[in-house]
Amino acid sequence: MKVLIHADPARALDCTAGLLAARLQRQPDAVLGLATGGTMEAVYARLIAAYKRGEVSFGQARSFNLDEYVGVAPDHPASYWHYMREHLLDHVDIAPGAALLPRGDTPNPEAEAATYERAIVEAGDIGLQLLGLGANGHIGFNEPTSSLASLTRVKTLTRSTREANARFFEDPAQVPRLAITMGIGTILRADEVLLLAYGEGKADAARAMIEGPLSAACPASALQLHRKATVVLDAAAASKLALRDYYEEVHPDGRDVPI
Repeated sequence: MKVLIHADPARALDCTAGLLAARLQRQPDAVLGLATGGTMEAVYARLIAAYKRGEVSFGQARSFNLDEYVGVAPDHPASYWHYMREHLLDHVDIAPGAALLPRGDTPNPEAEAATYERAIVEAGDIGLQLLGLGANGHIGFNEPTSSLASLTRVKTLTRSTREANARFFEDPAQVPRLAITMGIGTILRADEVLLLAYGEGKADAARAMIEGPLSAACPASALQLHRKATVVLDAAAASKLALRDYYEEVHPDGRDVPI
């Protein structure tokens, strides 16, 4: 696992957007795994700016989002379909139909999850998977106790996750209890994983993910098994790492190339 520690969130965001843009420059037809949430809004803003400067194109790329709420239609303002259109898809040149998300309003969520998993496999799996980190160690909506070999499926959300996401709903009571999410096993099949976390509130989860035991208690710890996982942190999120000095020696100032 490569750990890149930056002095502040802005630099961590610049690094994350830069690594994703570099993948597209290197492989224009990449299959991207995309994430949502407040952490990613500034990443996508940087990618939109890079696109407008002519530095990157999504024209040949395809994407699969990590998850969607069960029971929420694509046009709902809190849906991840809506989020992705607002924060990225409507502002770049990705082809119509090239960006996929699960349908949360399907009458059969289990069948939708299986169909989504098949679509990922048929696309050749994810080339670069972008991830955030939940304060409880979740990635996607794989909550603690999730199987580390799980595939795309319906998952019950913890109370803490629902509370964290309540700000995206007019009424906190409307936050769904269920979501369709890529599984940990699905994520681990990706060629490359890029996880971003910043802020003191992510410090415990970052420590458990990077230095803790491999355990379903911290689903993100499964990334210890990945052959090419990059974790981008700011100083606050890295503040509880026991081996921080080592990570900063290998990658001074969060630079991706060893000195």
